[in-house]
Amino acid sequence: MEAVVVHLTPAERDRLLLFTAAELARARRARGLRLNVPEATALIADTVCEAARDGRRLSEAIAAGRSVLTHEDVLPGVTNVVTEVKVEAVFDDGTRLAVVTAPFGPAVPDPAGPGALLPGADRPEPYGDEVVTVLVTNTAAVPISVTSHFHFFEVNPRLRFDRAAAYGRHLAVPAGTATRFDPGQTTGVRLAPIGGARVVVGFAGLVDGPLDAPGAREAALERARACGYLGSE
Repeated sequence: MEAVVVHLTPAERDRLLLFTAAELARARRARGLRLNVPEATALIADTVCEAARDGRRLSEAIAAGRSVLTHEDVLPGVTNVVTEVKVEAVFDDGTRLAVVTAPFGPAVPDPAGPGALLPGADRPEPYGDEVVTVLVTNTAAVPISVTSHFHFFEVNPRLRFDRAAAYGRHLAVPAGTATRFDPGQTTGVRLAPIGGARVVVGFAGLVDGPLDAPGAREAALERARACGYLGSE
């Protein structure tokens, strides 16, 4: 009898490793043990992934991850180290980055004591006057979500908007969050310039290089038109 060899992708191997670590954490917690940093992190991340697999939305999956452990479930000092947990989970509308802040629920110290959040002066607009607003219409039959880091010019081709205006920009939303576009609806979104070295690699492959190189913008628009991206006409 021949052995069956299962070939797993790196992402699938990582998911199995995470699940194994989370199962170990569950077993130890069931024995009454308080969890350490790797165990707590794995259990929270796995809870988010399983909630996504069950068909729950991003906000619901994050809430599930935040509720699985309390301060009493982990060893002293763990809550100081693990202040947030990030994991990419597969939802019904695609892979999304879930960021679980305050992963052990709210603490109960003196609200005016050390570490308290105190109101301060109003902060200025983080992107200044460089933000533009575009109207986005989802022509697909399913919801489409776009994360904060994605080069908006290269998002799903079934989203119709001014692609030229979105070149070199991303959503002006907090890092790790996402914007959902429901079928048939038109939504106004704010876009901020991509900073740093302004090199875009990956995504939909429409740029794959420096955004500001001579002819890069025109070449990317031509590729978008050739591939049928709405709004690139």
